[in-house]
Parts: sequence; C-alpha cells; structure tokens
Amino acid sequence: MPRYDANRIEPKWQAFWDQNATFQLPDEIPEGEKKYVLDMFPYPSGDGLHVGHPEGYTATDIVCRHARMKGQNVLHTMGWDSFGLPAEQHAIKTGTHPRVTTNKNIDNFRRQLKSLGFSYDWSREFATTDPDYYRWTQWIFLQLFDTWYDPEHEWTGPDSKQRIGKGRPIAELPIPNDVQSEGESAVRKYQDAHRLAYQHEAPVNWCPALGTVLANEEVTAEGRSERGDHPVERRQLRQWMLRITAYAERLSEELEDLDWPDSVKALQRNWIGKSLGAEVDFYIGSQTEDGFTAWKQQREQTGFPKSPDTDVLRVYTTRPDTLYGATYMVLAPEHPAVDRLTSKDQQTAVEEYRRMAGLKSDLDRTDLAKEKTGVFTGSYATNPVNGQQIPIWIADYVLVSYGTGAIMAVPAHDERDFEFAKAFDLPILQVVASTSDTDSTIADDKQLLDTLTMNEAAEGSVHVPGLELDEAFTETGYAINSGTYDGMATEDFKPKIAADLQEKGLGKEAVNYRLRDWLFSRQRYWGEPFPIWHELDADGTPTGMVRAVEDAELPVVLPEMEDFQPTGTPDPLLSKAPEEWLYQTADDGVKLKRETNSMPQWAGSCWYYLRFADPKNSERFIDPAKENYWLPVDLYIGGAEHAVLHLLYSRFWHKVLFDRGEVTTPEPFQKLVNQGMILGAPELSGFQDTDGNWVSSKKVRENTNEELDATHVIADTGEPATAVKLEAEQVEKKGENFVLADDPKIVVDSRAYKMSKSRGNVINPDDIVSQYGADSLRLYEMFMGPLEQNKPWSMSGVDGVYRFLGRAWRMIVDERADEVKLNASVQDIPPNEDQERILHKTIQAVGEDIERLSFNTAISRMMEFTNAVTAMDQRPRAILEPFVLLLAPFAPHLAEELWELFGHETSLAYEPWPEFDESKIREDTVEVPVQINGKVKAKIQVPNGADKTTLETTATQDETVQSFLDGKQIIKIIVVPGRLVNFVVKG
Repeated sequence: MPRYDANRIEPKWQAFWDQNATFQLPDEIPEGEKKYVLDMFPYPSGDGLHVGHPEGYTATDIVCRHARMKGQNVLHTMGWDSFGLPAEQHAIKTGTHPRVTTNKNIDNFRRQLKSLGFSYDWSREFATTDPDYYRWTQWIFLQLFDTWYDPEHEWTGPDSKQRIGKGRPIAELPIPNDVQSEGESAVRKYQDAHRLAYQHEAPVNWCPALGTVLANEEVTAEGRSERGDHPVERRQLRQWMLRITAYAERLSEELEDLDWPDSVKALQRNWIGKSLGAEVDFYIGSQTEDGFTAWKQQREQTGFPKSPDTDVLRVYTTRPDTLYGATYMVLAPEHPAVDRLTSKDQQTAVEEYRRMAGLKSDLDRTDLAKEKTGVFTGSYATNPVNGQQIPIWIADYVLVSYGTGAIMAVPAHDERDFEFAKAFDLPILQVVASTSDTDSTIADDKQLLDTLTMNEAAEGSVHVPGLELDEAFTETGYAINSGTYDGMATEDFKPKIAADLQEKGLGKEAVNYRLRDWLFSRQRYWGEPFPIWHELDADGTPTGMVRAVEDAELPVVLPEMEDFQPTGTPDPLLSKAPEEWLYQTADDGVKLKRETNSMPQWAGSCWYYLRFADPKNSERFIDPAKENYWLPVDLYIGGAEHAVLHLLYSRFWHKVLFDRGEVTTPEPFQKLVNQGMILGAPELSGFQDTDGNWVSSKKVRENTNEELDATHVIADTGEPATAVKLEAEQVEKKGENFVLADDPKIVVDSRAYKMSKSRGNVINPDDIVSQYGADSLRLYEMFMGPLEQNKPWSMSGVDGVYRFLGRAWRMIVDERADEVKLNASVQDIPPNEDQERILHKTIQAVGEDIERLSFNTAISRMMEFTNAVTAMDQRPRAILEPFVLLLAPFAPHLAEELWELFGHETSLAYEPWPEFDESKIREDTVEVPVQINGKVKAKIQVPNGADKTTLETTATQDETVQSFLDGKQIIKIIVVPGRLVNFVVKG
C-alpha cells in the first residue's frame, strides 16, 4: 500500500541530492543577491549527535531552502572544529592516535547530518585538523605576530567609517632613538614587546589533570576546569598571549551596529568591562618633604608622562573623588615594584606571601567572601593631593592584570578595602557623605589623622577615634574632608579633580577595561603547532629571541608521535617530539628550536567562516573578490554559551585582518540568533539513585521489594531510585516538588533538564529517524515553540507531527491504490474563491514567518491548510502544488516525493517560491468582537472596511448584544474599525 513511508522516501532523495550535487555552488562568484547562512562549528564528539543539535541546523536549513527558492545565491556549509582535549584524553587512555578518533567521529557526524537532509554544500567541507586548513590558521597567527596596535592612528576603512586606532605592520612601529642606539637585538626586543602576539611570563591557570594551561574563560567560578571539572592551580609560566585588550574599545563600541540579541551584547560588554576613571601617580621617591615638593614642581612643568617613571606608583581608580580618603596602598603580589619596595625586615614575609598567592586562581583571590590577607612591604607612598605618607602593602585581592596592578585603598568607600583595613587596623577616613552637610566631628578627626605617623597606623598601634564605620559607604554623594572640594557633588567632583590632576601633571582621566589579554598557549599535542622558531646560543640555551617560520614553510605539520602521556610537568607534550622536527639550523647559521606549545582549540574556529567562501584556495586564505561578495555572514545560529569565547575571539581576529586590509568588513557576523536548548523529557530526567546520581530510565524498573522506600529501583543493583516521574493524576504539588498522592514521603521530580549522558536523558536522532523519519524530527523541533526558547522533548509531540505529514501525504496520494498515484480528489480544475483565499493566506503567512524565524507558527499555518483542504471533495491541483513548495523547506524529502508525483522531472530545490496575491486574501466580510465593559460577549459579521457608524449600528441590533444591554445604561460606545466594539455600561 502506498502509505507515507519515510524510510523509503528519505534515502531516495538524499541519494538524489548527493548524485546531482543539488546544493553545490560553482567555484566562481555568482551573479545576483547572496545569502550566507552559517551554523556554529560543531566539535565531532564520540557520542555523536543528540536531538538537541539539529535544532539550529534545521532552522538554518529552512532559511537556506527558502532563500534558494527566492532566487538568492546561498552559501550553506558544514565542517568540523576537530582539534581539542577529548581526542587527546582518549589517546592518553587508549594509545589511539587523536587523528584516528577524530576522523571516526567526523564520519559519524557527517552520516547523521546527511540522514537529516540538510542542504549543505558538502564540497566545501573541511576540518580544523586538515593541514591545508591549519596552514592558514598559522598564517593568520603570523599576521598577529607581525602587527602592533597604534591607538592614535586615524583612518578610514573600506566601510567608509572613520576610526581611531589601527593594527599596523611591525615594520611601521616607531623605534625610539635610545633603543636604536643599542643595536639590532634591542630593536627586536622592543618590537616583540609591542606585537599583538607576544610571549609573557605570567601566572596562569595550570590544570594537572588535563596537562595544560587554561584561559580565564575556561575556568569556573569554583576554580575548576570547565571541561572535566578538575582542580586548577596557579603557575608562573612563559606563555604566548594575544593582545586582545588593544581592541577592547572597538570590540565594545562596534557591537552597536550588529543585529544580535541584547543579552549577548550585554555579556560581551560586561566581559570587556569598560570603566571611566583616572590614572594617578603616587610618589615613592625620596621620602622627604623636599623630595616630594621637587617632584611636584617638575611634574607641573613636564606634565603627566605616558609611562610612569621609577619614582611613582601609578594607580587606576574609578573614584578619583575619593583620593583624599586613601589611607594605604596595595600592590598585587606579582607587581614588578614589590622587590625594590620591600624592606629587609619584611623580605621573608613578603616572599612567603607571594608564594602562597601564586597558588590561587584570580577568581579565588577576588572572592568578596574570603578573608582578606596581606603583608606590609615596609615602604610608603605620598598621596599627591594632600602630601600624606601612606603605607604600601601587598595583598592578593589586587590583580596585576587589572588596571596597573596597584590601587589606592579607600576603606571608607570600598568593601574590600574596608574589610582589609578592619583586619589590619588601618585608618578609615570618610570623604563622601550622603548629604552636603559636613560633619564637624569627622572634620576634627581628619585633623587628628593629619598628625598621625603612617608608620604607627601601619603597625596597628594607633586607632583613629570617631572614624569607625559599620560598613563602607559605596554610594555617591558629597565631598567631605577633601580640602577645597568639600561640599561638591560626586558627579561634579570626579571630572573636576581629574582635570586638576592633569593640569598639575599628577594624573589624567583614563579608560580601563576588565578584559585581559588572551592566553593562547596549550601544552597539548592535538592542536595547531605555532609557526615560531626560538633562537639558541652555541650551547643550546634559548636567547629569548624568536623568529617566524617563512610562509613557504607553512604548514608546520604535527610530528608523528605514539606517546601521548602528559609530561607530568608544564613542559608541553611536543617537547617529546623527534629531534628532526624540533631543531633546525637557519641559513644564517643560528640554531633554532620550534615552539613546543600548541594553539588552543579556539584558533581554528576563529576564522572558519572565511574559509568556507574559498575552501580550496592554495594561494591565499581567501580570495579578495570572494570575501567581498560573501562576507559578512548574514545569519549565524548557535548556542548562547559561546557569547564571550568564540564570538569575542572571532571578532578580534577579524578586526586585525580588517586593519591589515585582508578583509573588507569590520565584523564577521551581521545577524546572530541563539537557539534555545532542547531539554530531556521529564520522564527521562526524573530518576536518581540513593547517592544522588542520575540514572537512565532504561535502567529503572518497578519496585517489588516492600522494604525499599521507593516505587522504582535500579534494575542492575536493586538500589532505590528516589526521584520518580509519574502522570499528573498520581501526584500532588508540594512546595517546589511533587509527591506521590498515596505516599507523600516519595518525591516526584517532573522537571526537564539539559540533555547529558550523566542524567541518562539523551535522545539519539538515529532512533527518531528510524522510527518516524527525518522530516518528522525536523518538523517537530521547529514546532516545539519559538526558536530562542528552551523546550522539553516529548515523544508524543514527534508522533503528532508525524501524523500531520501522513495527512499531507494522504491529501495528495491515494493510499487505497496498489501503486503510488494521485488521490482521485486531486483534479485539474480552477480553484474557487475560498480555495484561493486559503492558499494565498497560507503563502503570505508561511513566507513572513520564515523571514521572522517564526517556524512554529509557519507549521501551524500549513496544518490549518491541510485540515481545510482534506475536508474538500475536490482538491484543485493549482492549490496543492504551491502548498508542496511551502512545505519543502520544512519537510524536504516528502515535498520532493510529492513534487515528482505531480509529474515534475527536476528537484523543487530551485523552484520559485509562491507569491501571494493581495486581492485574493481580502475578505468580503470580517468578524468583529463585541465587548461589554471590556469583556467579549458576542461577535458580529460586517463588511470588510465598515466604518464606525456601520459597526455601532450592527452591534446594537445584534440579538445577543441586546440581551446583555437589556436594562443597562450605555455610558459610552468605543469603536475601533475592523477590531472591536465596546459598550461601557452601568446598572
């Protein structure tokens, strides 16, 4: 019987699309309008796809199929973000080369995606692990290595916008005369210090379990690895860094022009963390009155220097209005000035404290809840606004990577400073009050504070009476104890004091960012090798000088290795590579050793969207003409979890390439949409064992042991499953959870959770395709709700859309025949007015819904059409063929089969999208609701376009309306033409 059989139809059309290269673009640039639609680069894990993955892929496929039918040239591709930890962790456990594991996973992912009928141009497929691809990843790294950022350069980009700040070739970096006079080595070191890709000895996040360092973004708030949840510790290591902070302003400001979710923009802006404040120099030179006076006089003449000299500690503060309240200073333990500021009697304590601080993560150090620790250095600084000498401490709550790594501590107005001052009995001076009335008691205490020696205060031997606060006052207000600024409102005081400091050469207004430079080194094997040589001296010791691998020698291919066990130390795995790969002698006779760190997984995914436009080019990373035609990406769909990692990194790389003239657009992705998660079905998420571990529903059975305090047990252990999902009538609500109606001691968990192996709630799409077909899976995932929302999986929902596709099939196909043929009710007759109206209304609604990415409502419209037409005795072919074209982006296999059945010999993939006729949509009459005091009580039929008088008269004469008005006094009649009539009555 010719019933709807997805298992017959779908493989047939997938083979057809492959054999005919239906979705393959020509290599040359096409004519006409383009549409570049992209899915976020997937990592091919060994677990394969679960049903959450195809959600975004289905959305992009619908958009692409619709765009082709609208006559646009569509770039829709798929590839693999295939470097990374999982394959290497598998290699450590099994000895299997990561390449073998990765290729196997890719093959499985490709098979699964093809089984879902996505219209990718598979001729453009590549993986980040392909040497032909990572050759150009290495080349882009060398562009970063060859670039410095000129923050003052004014220029006009190819987008015709004026900008301040540009990445420029390192050859254009001005070299100071004193550096040039020291020779070539000094010049190279100066250049290296300004490159966007540079080496830095820094405290990093070292994960012993993973055998690699991690970027701050890859460490959780608990100080553990995001992947694997392993402990992370701090180590001082030489690492490659990327100077993403140079682009902080542009990364923040240029978000404005993007069609992105506000939530993602906010996440990026918060991560960049732009703040406006002031840089101020505290004098640490000769601690005499004459020394400080002479320094101030010199500064008035020379102005505020671009870089601090050795006689000062430069701080960044967002509250320059609190300068008069600075009673001590704090340096980060790693601050370079700590060594020279530590007195002999404090040296041992300072060294031990620095050692302990180095073991903590940045997140742990800045935890507001933790107890404050620190050590006095034995030295003092002079506050530039009042000449007070204040003690200099080191404390781990200050990070060397934020601001200048030094702060002025104002305990009366900062929570962390307040807690520190309380812990070490340091002075607390209030300089901001909630009102403009100055407290004379506080002023008197300020005079007392002036007479104190800061040494006594630092030692905690003196208390300042009358200045005790229960907590820091962190709000704005009015200045007190601030000299001539007393009484000034905070918002006026901040710019005023910044300007006064700049006039005297003591400070200046400044912008700071929370964003840190990107830690770009990993100690793994399975990553892109750096295209960098280290120069060695005669006895093989690194000189500290590096040189780039020549372009002609790219790619630097990973060496063949069999031992993937971590070294047990921060030494990279590639340090165990064969010597012929590690070492070389340059043409100038210098001995060279390769960089043995590898790049992070993010490297390859930073620019893959560019390569899809020109994947086979062996001469350039992208042809300029193709870049100019295809870029930027018009629609990018993926998970919100990439908001401050992949998306920020990609924007950074793209802007560097833009500055260097390699691309013509300042941003890579014009429109971004984050699809919501598909959650595991509640019935698959509701079982936990006695230890709280999640248990697959497949392992749970009914309890037959009366002694077990649960209704279900784990089949292989007999242990009780304490959380149970039952039907609604079997449970009652109690607080946040449900309980069994007949046994309230048993908790019922009816929530849906994110799919994960640990919870046993993962649904394999292969199983759904086998049972219901790919079209049903695609259609259900789009019908579940708005694309951006999280939705729980439901097998009954899959069954529902499967039945709809069966109705669409039977609407056209005669299931009672012995062969596949058209239903006898399908006739070549002109449609009547009602039939035309429902067709054109459906065309309009489905087309508009696809443009809005409102796929669930589009499917509802097609369901309404199917229900209406199925009820017709005669079904004009003229309305059925356009419907099949509307269905095609959603259920392409079924649509192709029906299109062929109508006698068409070519694929419908490029058939013109049906156009709706406005005149055929217009109704002669419309239904208008009638309200009584705002509540709908009746509906009336009136001519389309009826005026207010006609509406009011018709409503008043309606029998149902009259029954509600009987005995009532009409106060007012509100008429909105075409929308409603509302009688306001009383009585």
